[in-house]
Amino acid sequence: MTLAEIQPFAGIQYGAAELARVLAPPYDVIPAGYRDELYARDPHNVVRLVLNRTPGDAGYAEAGETYKRWLAEGVLVPDPAPALYLLEQAFPAGAQTLRRYGLLARFRAEDPERRIILPHEHTRAVAKEDRWRVLLATRANFSPIFLMFPDPQSRFGALALEAMALPPQALYTDDGGVAHRLWRMSEPATISRFQALLAGPKAYIADGHHRHATALRYRDAHGPDAAWTFGYFTPMGVPGLLVEPYHRIVSEGPSLDEAVLKLGSRFRVKRVPDMAQAAASARSSKAGYAFALAEPGHGALMVEAKASARSLLASAAAPSLRALDTFFLHHAVLGPLLGVPDTAVSYVHSQAEAEAAVAAGACRLAVLMRATPVQQIVDVAEAGESMPAKSTFFHPKLPSGLVIHPLAA
Repeated sequence: MTLAEIQPFAGIQYGAAELARVLAPPYDVIPAGYRDELYARDPHNVVRLVLNRTPGDAGYAEAGETYKRWLAEGVLVPDPAPALYLLEQAFPAGAQTLRRYGLLARFRAEDPERRIILPHEHTRAVAKEDRWRVLLATRANFSPIFLMFPDPQSRFGALALEAMALPPQALYTDDGGVAHRLWRMSEPATISRFQALLAGPKAYIADGHHRHATALRYRDAHGPDAAWTFGYFTPMGVPGLLVEPYHRIVSEGPSLDEAVLKLGSRFRVKRVPDMAQAAASARSSKAGYAFALAEPGHGALMVEAKASARSLLASAAAPSLRALDTFFLHHAVLGPLLGVPDTAVSYVHSQAEAEAAVAAGACRLAVLMRATPVQQIVDVAEAGESMPAKSTFFHPKLPSGLVIHPLAA
């Protein structure tokens, strides 16, 4: 099977605006306080379209009316001709700077059963309904679906470097220090080369599962010509494709001393003085499963599972799921061994947030996780399975509003 066909499109972009003032992250990583900050930053910030704060039906109607008004006023300007768009993001990662590049293009949403575009997450009805309402109100995609594809010979990279030899059309740095550069490519020969390259591999959804599910619903409601949606395609196996972990914050459960007893003989447990050291030890562990536990005022534990711990998982579980730290943690450790109910678990992306919760005594325990390798994501998608919630955090996120995709039908 091959990747769904991609097409150029006449994107809609901000006119004379300072991009750092009007763009925003994807809707699902904007907390309420940050949404208010984006609202106050600029009256034309795209957050008014992707995460309008007016409650209920009025909020969706307001988003649609605002989008139409910005088009009429020239705040948003359609490009003169169809194009593909190349986006580079440069960002700090430890002591180095990584660069990720990908292609913004129109593509056909495909049912997972066709084995062309493969998901790895369950989708939630509430989130899908929210994206559906935004889509109906605006008839546009403001945030691309993030897809990754195999490129073992680095052919995509070679094409991208050619395009990047020219001056970018737009550049800005976001609140997280990620530097963005955008190239608009309208030459037929360049477009054909990218289309030919992406006609080969299948793609795996990294971020945007709810948006893809919504695109399928729109296709089903409006016919095959309505299947066109908005994607960002980036190659796998390059340093810039960075997956970070989600950590767990537990509001009820055992103390560290009790946890040591409950984990028993199937685990190697090492006491460490602080969370930073525990997290570093977990990240560098070669064990099949590893994580760290921290308790306010009582230090931290580095935990590695011995080979015998695999028997804690049901033998019927898919091998692709049994390989995951997150699956092991939720199905073999938190509830079964530590007595932590699902309702007591919340999630934070950054280690700093987990450390702050522990320092403030705002949790019973923090669980620090390793990142999920890209190959494990691919394995789960290929098996048609779904990972536990909050198993992956792709960094950096793609901006909303940099290029807007108007629906084709």
